[in-house]
Amino acid sequence: MEFQKDDRPTDEERPPPGSPILEAVLENARNQRYLGQRLGAADDRVDTDLLGDIVRHGPVLEALRAEPLDRREIEARLDVSRATSHRFTQWLGEQGFVEKAEGRFRLTGRGEAVTDEVLRFEANVHTVDRLAPLLDVICEDHQEFVLEPFVDATVTLAEPTDPYQPVERFLSLLSESETVRGFNTTHMAPLALGEFHQQIFEETDTEIVYLPHVAETLFQTYPERAREAIERGHLTLRTRARLPYGLAIFDERVGIGGYDETTGLMQVFVETDSPIAYEWAERVYASIRADSNPLDRSLQRPRSDDK
Repeated sequence: MEFQKDDRPTDEERPPPGSPILEAVLENARNQRYLGQRLGAADDRVDTDLLGDIVRHGPVLEALRAEPLDRREIEARLDVSRATSHRFTQWLGEQGFVEKAEGRFRLTGRGEAVTDEVLRFEANVHTVDRLAPLLDVICEDHQEFVLEPFVDATVTLAEPTDPYQPVERFLSLLSESETVRGFNTTHMAPLALGEFHQQIFEETDTEIVYLPHVAETLFQTYPERAREAIERGHLTLRTRARLPYGLAIFDERVGIGGYDETTGLMQVFVETDSPIAYEWAERVYASIRADSNPLDRSLQRPRSDDK
């Protein structure tokens, strides 16, 4: 099959500028790839023992980030002995992270910045652990996947006793949405699943970017219904030679799917209604769409053997 070349993307097709928060998250993600090189070039690495000590003092740093505390309050808040609280505050004072004023310990400016980084590190490690099934599936492409917006995401896994849980969750969100936009490396749901295709052909306004052979298979399976949906403007299909993973933007939520390369079944579905995740997803989708091609018109023409 030959696919028509797209014109250069218009201003509407280019990814819109993100909010300051999103731009900061994206810039941070870009910088992280080169932090090791930059630190090595500066020849000023932080001692690993010091890093470990900072993380170990994370609970007391977090407690003091909320408000200044005296020693007894630290002991009660962290459920530690007087000797332990003394050791904590002494070490933090030696590092310049806390200072004592009017009998209470409070974070210095340096201490506040370090505390924020410790909490961000913990949140990101926790997110990596929760999203591991997705990251393992999309490992070759996850450099463009940003962790921070998905800290509180819901993760649905395929289980031996219920291998279709991720697809079922995807379908439930689709049924609640009036529109869906996205891209996928395979069919968003198995072709034999009529419920999904009825939804995209007849009920939900849908725009999907597929791999060329996936779009072709869809038309081979549902030739008339797919063409009718496109003619009504109810379904828009585009194609791209390469896609990183599966992304779906619903009315109020964002979902990302990871698929088994052998079976093609969705193995994990990660979703969130986080505004920053939604903005990130719209930006990624706009970029993918701008680099995609209009559907090959030959697929839309009825064939003599269509029924």
